[in-house]
Amino acid sequence: MSKLAAQGVAHRFGEVQALGRVSLKLEPVQFTCLVGPSGCGKSTLLRILAGLLIPSEGEVLFNGQPLRSPSRALSLVFQDANLMPWRTVEQNLRLPLELAGVPRQDQAKSAAAMLDLLGLSEFRQARPGALSGGMAQRLAIGRALIADPEVLLLDEPFGALDALTRETVSEELLRIWASSRKTVLMVTHSIQEAVLLADRVLVMSTRPGVIVRDLPIPLPRPRSLEQITQPDFVRLAAEVRAALRPQLKRR
Repeated sequence: MSKLAAQGVAHRFGEVQALGRVSLKLEPVQFTCLVGPSGCGKSTLLRILAGLLIPSEGEVLFNGQPLRSPSRALSLVFQDANLMPWRTVEQNLRLPLELAGVPRQDQAKSAAAMLDLLGLSEFRQARPGALSGGMAQRLAIGRALIADPEVLLLDEPFGALDALTRETVSEELLRIWASSRKTVLMVTHSIQEAVLLADRVLVMSTRPGVIVRDLPIPLPRPRSLEQITQPDFVRLAAEVRAALRPQLKRR
């Protein structure tokens, strides 16, 4: 059984058809990347899959059951880290556990383990303003993971980062995912990033977005940036680009 599935999902905002009819399945422990032109409905689709938005058509199934509201088993990370500036790094990280009523001793244990995984242990008492952009995004991902969700949805989480930081954090995400082994769907505008991270890449059309290509990425893991010049990587990136190029011309 797929972990999360959309069946003929479409959405309108007033007179605007933001998302065409989309069907997809996310398998357990699979890392999927979603690419497509700006404004094609990628973020709308993620919000529908997270239970934050009820689709105009179709339905979402989570573990085989209809999803009609947000679930703690589904975590969504936005482009903005959305950290609370008055709380420390550790306090930001513990917030989902506090809201869930987890005992403080268990909160502390989980936070210590997650800070170690994120490589942020020495910043536990720092405020978010002391963090770099990459560190802040790692913290946002850790905050989404600490409550042990079944599915992690990432909406262009590295979009505000400079190119060098983005590469570094992409590799960090690979490391974190290899440890957590969550089912992931990530929106990105970077073809190279999608091929580096994903088990499969979904390509969307212009608005109203539909999926026009579902491309498996059979590169061996673990992966690193050193692979981006290898022939198989270059070929797969070219296939994604070829599927995406006609959509960009229609804008």
